[in-house]
Amino acid sequence: MAKHILCIISIFLLPFMIFTEVKGAKKSYGIYDSNTARKLFVFGDSYVDTGNFVHSESYKPPNGMTFPGTPAGRFCDGRIITDDIASFLKIESPTPYALRNSSNMQYGINFAHGGTGIFNTSINGPNMTVQIDSFEKLIQQNIYTKIDLQSSIALVNAGGNDYTNALKTGRILDLPAFMESLVEQMSVNLNRIHNLGINKVVVGLLQPIGCLPALNVISLRTNCIGLLNLVSKDHNKKLLQAIQKLNNQAGKSVFITLDLYNSFLSAIETMQKKRAANSTLMNPLQPCCDVKNLGDSCGTVNDKGEKKYSLCENPKVSFFWDNVHPSQNGWSAVYTMLQPSLVQLT
Repeated sequence: MAKHILCIISIFLLPFMIFTEVKGAKKSYGIYDSNTARKLFVFGDSYVDTGNFVHSESYKPPNGMTFPGTPAGRFCDGRIITDDIASFLKIESPTPYALRNSSNMQYGINFAHGGTGIFNTSINGPNMTVQIDSFEKLIQQNIYTKIDLQSSIALVNAGGNDYTNALKTGRILDLPAFMESLVEQMSVNLNRIHNLGINKVVVGLLQPIGCLPALNVISLRTNCIGLLNLVSKDHNKKLLQAIQKLNNQAGKSVFITLDLYNSFLSAIETMQKKRAANSTLMNPLQPCCDVKNLGDSCGTVNDKGEKKYSLCENPKVSFFWDNVHPSQNGWSAVYTMLQPSLVQLT
């Protein structure tokens, strides 16, 4: 079975994902008291990045069209899971590290950077280790105190871009060994965040990669690719085992998982059932912002300023925003399913 999975990945994953690596239940997004607020520190990739990939399509239209109404650094039409979790904690979404100044770090910092991974990728951005280095420097500069950290939350999501990069470098040829090394390094990173003073670390499981529009095009966007989803399932099984070991070592539940895998599948299945009853509804496996050619991304224009993508009529009824990322509506559906897990943070 492993050989079959590797074969499918080698044939289909590289052509469709090599160009996408760079790549928000009704909630209240209000004004909060920064003096009593908990802080949120975010590490990882574009699924949680709210503005660190400055020279990317995340800062070009149509990204941000739903919220805040203009491109703001999210690979989405609006809010993403980071914003939803910040709202759950009753704080404003933390400032991206690239945009920080002395007056905007009261709710924490977002170190996540689109296109990056647990290890280095082809993107010129900080991998997770470097992101944690930046966090440690702020602590050493007394920007955040021990008391700040003890009541703070860390959000971590990474790994998808590592598999993409492994295809380019050939490391994917030994998938089990690569997966083992990836989870091992993630475990080291998570433990380091805890040792720096964070007592609650929220970790996203790998999404079902076979459902991403970049890949489900193989099925003409009628179904997720089951063999590819097995890669995500195997990765998540190992990650869950590693997190259980970390919690056992800590003697308490420091590390909490967010099951993106099953939340994605459930949200997509719900939308597919609704569409079966009403064919005018949007196919959840179809991206709202659909590129015209391989190598393009949502926001790409040619030398004449002509758009190299097309938009759906209403992103508020889509699940996927582009070939890799959920829309605000998609993230909202996922967040609704994840809320029971977040109760552990209260």
